[in-house]
Amino acid sequence: MQQYSGKSIFKGIAIGKIYFYSKGEQQVKRHKIEDAAGEITRYNNAKEQAINELTKLYEKALKEVGEGNAEIFNVHIMMLEDEDYNDSVNNIVENQSMNAEYAVARTADNFYEMFSNMEDEYFKARAFDIKDISERVISILNGASTGSDIGNEPVIIVANDLAPSETVQMDKDKLLAFVTELGSSNSHTAILARTMNIPALIGVKIEESWNGKMAIVDGYTGTFYIDPEEEMLNEYKAKKEEEENSRKLLQDLKGKENVTLSGQKINIYANIGNVTDLAAVLQNDASGIGLFRSEFLYLESDHLPTEEEQFQVYKQVAETMAGKKVIIRTLDIGADKQVDYLNLGKEDNPAMGYRAIRICLNEPEIFKTQLRAILRASAFGNISIMFPMIISVNEVLQIKKIVAEVKAELDTVGIEYGEVELGIMIETPAAAIISDLLAKEVDFFSIGTNDLTQYTLAIDRQNAKLDPIYDAHHEAVLRLIQMVVDNAHKEGIWAGICGELGADLSLTKRFLEMGLDELSVSPTFVLPVRKEVRETK
Repeated sequence: MQQYSGKSIFKGIAIGKIYFYSKGEQQVKRHKIEDAAGEITRYNNAKEQAINELTKLYEKALKEVGEGNAEIFNVHIMMLEDEDYNDSVNNIVENQSMNAEYAVARTADNFYEMFSNMEDEYFKARAFDIKDISERVISILNGASTGSDIGNEPVIIVANDLAPSETVQMDKDKLLAFVTELGSSNSHTAILARTMNIPALIGVKIEESWNGKMAIVDGYTGTFYIDPEEEMLNEYKAKKEEEENSRKLLQDLKGKENVTLSGQKINIYANIGNVTDLAAVLQNDASGIGLFRSEFLYLESDHLPTEEEQFQVYKQVAETMAGKKVIIRTLDIGADKQVDYLNLGKEDNPAMGYRAIRICLNEPEIFKTQLRAILRASAFGNISIMFPMIISVNEVLQIKKIVAEVKAELDTVGIEYGEVELGIMIETPAAAIISDLLAKEVDFFSIGTNDLTQYTLAIDRQNAKLDPIYDAHHEAVLRLIQMVVDNAHKEGIWAGICGELGADLSLTKRFLEMGLDELSVSPTFVLPVRKEVRETK
């Protein structure tokens, strides 16, 4: 038996045979061509086929893993349509008289090197996306398959790395677990693994010779066992059965209150990216929606969504939730979420740049359009509005003034709207430290622990090299959360968490001790958090 340690991305146990997944990079031959125009036509046809395939992948991912996780395929489409990328391919074909396969491969290498050498981690991550889309086009040009066939039986996928397009194409009924050598806990594939409830490990030195061997993935300890002995195999089969029984027992928690043994109550809401996530919210019995990431309406569009387009979406969510609270976060674009039509431009440090509420206050008409749509929809349900990336009281005062202007406009034309709570996200140390002042101006706080941790520790959460020291449990982060809760309660408003830390069961008891009023998590974590709450004294 062999034993290896890695970093756990999603807890759980998987037992089965290993399938060594190889990307099978295309062998590209370089040769001279005489008809450059014809070769460019070949490339354009392959590119259009690739875009069609990516569109289908987006639609498949939308159904299986939700809007937020599917968005990477729209990013890939935009990259294939990028003018600089296409100019490079065309230039190599025309000026060097080279075949399209070589031109794409050469462009991919050049862009990969360019992105890899950038200091910004977001653009570094795009280097792997360039490789992914280029391999797809080369495969099409070569007449090769672009699918991800893993056979007919359930397997543990072992790979050097996995692209989002590869994981989404795999048959979900055949996936037991992922084990990769590369990747980070915030990579697209890691997020997909968590969304699909598939145990996953990263940072394991893999070997192709493992293919076909029996293995165990222990996502609780981050351990990978190759050729386990019979005694260990039986031990883990028992653990797996116990795990499955526990999952079934969670279903019995539907309809139960989120209340501790001592009688303390807490709201458990769900985070969503679009209306397609509503089924999971209802299936997992969330008490409401604590974070509706409205930016995905903008990311999936090739134009600024109109007031009517937004209104119809917000209305549908409000009606579907039938009186349960729906908290809509206003446009949180910028940093790692870009849309071409806003022409935001590239920034050296986008995580701290022109983003979120900074854009909205600088572009009031864009902001007002969204606010009108949300307020109109509030007449059809229980809607609250939340504003991201706040750092000052002055920003809140500007927001409230704009909201008042929009309400006055609606009153003038006789359009009804409901009673809407206004809240802010606490994502920056600045907001946490002055939360006593901010609490006087709003109805609630929602703590975005992902960014709060990033900014407090001065660690880029998408930088895999920093994973060993990225500590969301850092006492400084937890003390800031406590400060925010205390200051909220002093002013009689409620405070919750909508970041990933809300689903960390090892912290549930401490969050209850802090006095948090709400935890908003991915839909699949609603029942596990409810179970933890109900078992806490």
